[in-house]
Amino acid sequence: MAANRRNGMHPSDPGLVGIVSTSRVLPRMSLPTVATVVAAVAALYFGREIFLPIAIALLLTFALAPMVSALKRVGIPRLPAVIASVMGAFTVLALFSFIVATQVGELAQNIPLYQSNIVTKIRSLKETGVSGGIVARLSRVIERVGEELDRQETSQPAADQPRREPVPVEIIARERPLQVLQNLIGPLISPLASAGLIMVVVIFMLLEREDLRDRFIRLVGYGDLHRTTEALQDAGKRVGRYLLMQLVVNILYAIPITVGLWVLGIPNALLWGLLALALRFVPYIGPIIGALLPLFLALAVAPGWSLVLWTAGLFVAMEMITGNVVEPWLYGSRTGLSPLAIIVAAIFWTWLWGPLGLVLSTPLTVCLVVLGRHVPQFEFLDVLFGNEPVLEPHARLYQRLLAGDPEEATDHAEEILEEKYLFEFYDKVAIPALLLGEQDRVRGVMGDEQRRQVAASAQTLVANLDDSAQEEAEEEDPAAAEETGSRKDKEALGEGEGDIELPDGTDMAVLCAGGRGELDDAAAAMLAQVLEVQGATISKVSFADMDPASIRRLELDAVDTVVVGFLNRDSVKHARFLVRRLKRVKRALRVGIVFWSATDGDNKETAAKLANDINADFVAHGMVDAVLGALSSDPPVALKAAARRRIRRRPPAAKKAPLAAAK
Repeated sequence: MAANRRNGMHPSDPGLVGIVSTSRVLPRMSLPTVATVVAAVAALYFGREIFLPIAIALLLTFALAPMVSALKRVGIPRLPAVIASVMGAFTVLALFSFIVATQVGELAQNIPLYQSNIVTKIRSLKETGVSGGIVARLSRVIERVGEELDRQETSQPAADQPRREPVPVEIIARERPLQVLQNLIGPLISPLASAGLIMVVVIFMLLEREDLRDRFIRLVGYGDLHRTTEALQDAGKRVGRYLLMQLVVNILYAIPITVGLWVLGIPNALLWGLLALALRFVPYIGPIIGALLPLFLALAVAPGWSLVLWTAGLFVAMEMITGNVVEPWLYGSRTGLSPLAIIVAAIFWTWLWGPLGLVLSTPLTVCLVVLGRHVPQFEFLDVLFGNEPVLEPHARLYQRLLAGDPEEATDHAEEILEEKYLFEFYDKVAIPALLLGEQDRVRGVMGDEQRRQVAASAQTLVANLDDSAQEEAEEEDPAAAEETGSRKDKEALGEGEGDIELPDGTDMAVLCAGGRGELDDAAAAMLAQVLEVQGATISKVSFADMDPASIRRLELDAVDTVVVGFLNRDSVKHARFLVRRLKRVKRALRVGIVFWSATDGDNKETAAKLANDINADFVAHGMVDAVLGALSSDPPVALKAAARRRIRRRPPAAKKAPLAAAK
């Protein structure tokens, strides 16, 4: 095993700290009252005629702001830049609507031509099915229900009632030309008025963007300009980037769909491509709706089923390529929303504002998450809808160990091991998780049974990571690690400052033991696995084997170093006695003590002083120092003679003299 393979970063390196700092430590949140939430939702629901155009205008402002800035950078004044951007955007929307309306009208005229194909397919389904199939049963049920309804409506009148003759009624429509014109234009007035209102609001928002920003800062964040400015910039960049990238993704999705449908011979391929582009703004269900309409048309156009299958294959293939290649390449998960949050937001905004709310659900929820990320009063929004982990890695791991779920803990560990080395994971995640368990034990909130369960889950985690440890041990040089692509942190291969070289443990035998409990045994198993990666011969014993009655039965003849770990920092006296007993059993034995710590605050001078106090060969506080001490070739420290208290004995006469004087 090559020594340069074991180059790693010192725990004080910023790269290592990133393992734990990937999630933020959340302060105590003050959740809003139920009355506040209900009032806000009621205001949005009953005031949707006002808030919906403003929301659309706000999102269009976010989307068009980069274009206005780009035009200003090339020398165009603000007003022409704003008008050009807004008019260009609304011209594209108007052209889009015109093409869709034209295609829909053409499709409506051709629908009767497809009726025969639909009837033929229904007949084929009935013929291929067995007698009494589902189609036939449904048809008979519908016929019986219709007959029953007709029977009740056409019941015979009573004999004593005279039969009345029907009176002919003639309806004459006398609509004036002005009324006909009003009936035609009336339905168009409301959408056109809303579009005009949105256009005007967008223009003024773009013109007064700086002034609106200053007013918002003065209203909600004047006391913390830094945080408010950061929130506004984050919201603008994230929403604008999402809308732009989503538009690019939808265009890249719609063009192959349009071309593919045209090649397959589906009528109005341009219409279905444009609808696919628009409906993909709707999360999850939009692509499904965009695919159902062309599938139905493929069913009606051709008498066979091959066209339907080809059309379905086209949509499935494009959705797979777009979802797995194009979207991660362009923006990935930069919206900052979890998948569940996107679904919940879609349901909520659809209930609140209808179909337009469904289209606006993702960008509006992004704005709420940004607000919660930077404003403490709304931090619950970021916790509920954000995609960043709200628990630090070691707290998340400890929670899984508490729940007795080592499998999920292993999945969590393997995710980290894709980026980091095994000793880094143990040093910054697993050991701090066990320290949380030790703190709970000291506080009295963890019973014996639960402590044993946590320790057993941790031992299972270590056993599950044997394959990862073996793969890491087989990496012979940095080139092999680079080829696997599993190590993205090149500083861990010895290229950064503050590097250390973990020693080669070949031909060295180390015994790892727990100090005072099952949790200490789990920490010792983690250290033993790291030492095995370094090539050392490892043996493990339990804390029970370190009792005075059992310590002499340990097989220490072939052992070079014994390392005993304590999660409880108040175990100095116990460690001193253990060192003394082990060195009495074998004087040429190196004995090291590890007082596990979640921080790197303990310096080497303090550790050396503590080692001298307890007569240990070394004292470590982290995984790296423990490995360095265990694999060191320094000679063992000699056992100090126990300090004995000398008792001075006075002569008998000297003792009796004062008594005689007293008498």
